[in-house]
Amino acid sequence: MASGTWCLRVSKPLKTVEGQAHTAAEALSSPAGAADLALPVRRRSATEGLEPAAPNLPAQVWTGDRSEASGERRPARPRAVREATSVGAHKFGGLPTREGVSPSCVSLPGGGWPTFTDFLVQRFPEISREVWLQRMAVGAVMDEFGEPVTPQRAYRGHMRLYYYRALPPEIRIPFDEELLFQDEHLVVVDKPHFLPVTPSGHYLQETLLVRLKNRLGLDGLSPIHRIDRETAGIVLFSVKPQERAAYQDLFRQRKVDKRYEAIAPWRADITFPRVRRSRIVEGQPFFRQAEVDGPPNSETLIALLETRSTLARYGLNPVTGKKHQLRVHMYALGLPIVNDRVYPPLDPTPEDDYRFPLQLLAQAISFDDPFTGQRRQFSSKRRLDLPVSDSGF
Repeated sequence: MASGTWCLRVSKPLKTVEGQAHTAAEALSSPAGAADLALPVRRRSATEGLEPAAPNLPAQVWTGDRSEASGERRPARPRAVREATSVGAHKFGGLPTREGVSPSCVSLPGGGWPTFTDFLVQRFPEISREVWLQRMAVGAVMDEFGEPVTPQRAYRGHMRLYYYRALPPEIRIPFDEELLFQDEHLVVVDKPHFLPVTPSGHYLQETLLVRLKNRLGLDGLSPIHRIDRETAGIVLFSVKPQERAAYQDLFRQRKVDKRYEAIAPWRADITFPRVRRSRIVEGQPFFRQAEVDGPPNSETLIALLETRSTLARYGLNPVTGKKHQLRVHMYALGLPIVNDRVYPPLDPTPEDDYRFPLQLLAQAISFDDPFTGQRRQFSSKRRLDLPVSDSGF
């Protein structure tokens, strides 16, 4: 199936903020609800060493209108969400991508709204009727057949509408990605710290995906996996939407070798190498994960690479891909990664400080390409500096 815009199908109107439920090809969300992945599990965000992330459905679909790192409370997850469905790439409901961003999509339930306008106003209560009328006046709201939605057009359920999200001007994240490799199948990028992979919350243009679409002119570009916004390093993108699922299958089948590095405290009482297996679940607040008793659902191989004073460089090989897995496992060992704002928990969670990036790097990745048969191996050019002491951070 093709990768592209993602719609939210609902059984009744949901009180969520515009753009949360669906940002076309820009949002990555869960191996879940993703039609072109046909994966059964939903997750809100991808993380270190990820198993395949689902196409472009933003984390905010499930977490509300605030950034996960903000530490603010989210609305409850909508129970009316039924499924997400892929509807193709590049052009949606007659609306093309604009500045690297595809239109958002909402799938309409059966119901008794007099007009499409009435539905949209109720569906997105924080977006005024006047804003919707302005968008309709310039042809920025279309149905799935490419017909314009007008203010008085009668409501019809069981179809899709497309429109562009409106966000305030974004402040540029002052770090650049580096293009490591590009061919007809793959784009491989060395991501800087602080840059999100896909649109979510108040990040839209300042995301790796949208930057690359604008830079390379590839509207169908889509991420094969993701790493945390705070993490730097290797990220893979599929050039052809129809090939993406085959690459993601490699992650799901654990046929991708992933290697990370981290700077964290050194403790003489912990021996390495070691394997950390545990059960990781969503904690409190929602953006933190926690280890609990129960059958393990996460596994990381951890090696000590070098030490210097009170700090050490560790090699991390995630076998599974739970959210924040590497950060949770290191914290659970009493070795929190340097400059981690979430583990250990701090209340409130500190804002970004560009002087102190998380000392976690997706250093290398390798796999057998399902289309060329070649062994693909890519390494980050970035390096985590191990200072003489922890005062160096």
